[in-house]
Amino acid sequence: MSDARLFTEVLVTMLVIMDPVGNVPIFLSVTRRLSPRSRNRAALVAVATAAAVIGAFAIIGRQVLDYLDVSVPALQGAGGLLLLLVALELLTGSESDEADALDPDDHVGVAMVPLGTPLLAGPGAIVATIVFVGRADGAGDRGLIALAVLGVLVAVYLAMRFSGLLIRVLRNSGILLLSRIAGLLLAAIAVQMLADAVIAFARQV
Repeated sequence: MSDARLFTEVLVTMLVIMDPVGNVPIFLSVTRRLSPRSRNRAALVAVATAAAVIGAFAIIGRQVLDYLDVSVPALQGAGGLLLLLVALELLTGSESDEADALDPDDHVGVAMVPLGTPLLAGPGAIVATIVFVGRADGAGDRGLIALAVLGVLVAVYLAMRFSGLLIRVLRNSGILLLSRIAGLLLAAIAVQMLADAVIAFARQV
């Protein structure tokens, strides 16, 4: 495979999986109680977390899964369950009381989970990275894969970093409505992940 083709394949695949624009409503929903400064930091922490998780799985992901005897469908199912819990909180607003007690400058927790993982560095991104690295032929290919993933993460960060412009337009009521829509979309993503995991388990039997 040529260098340009490999880079393009990884770039497009990871863009589709991470969906920088599509994740903006979810990002705004789970960070809507943070101050603008903390929201920007949350975007950076989320992307850094995703980069760390993807990088770790790129290096030792397959070995770790094999050692723990954890299959990819199991990882996918766990990610789906976690996202489903977050989606239900967004849909029902049950997180509001807890969120009111949070420091508006406390951005690390929400940035790491669920934003950094499993929303960005979810089963799809992890599995894709493991597959691409497994197909890599030498350090040059691995460097191209890393460069493509880095490009996608930069796109994700920029989308989140400038998502605050939407808040000025939508105001609080609009963000609340957006959080419900994001919850529905996130629930659909979670259910699809669970369904894919069940299908994969069934095929292994």
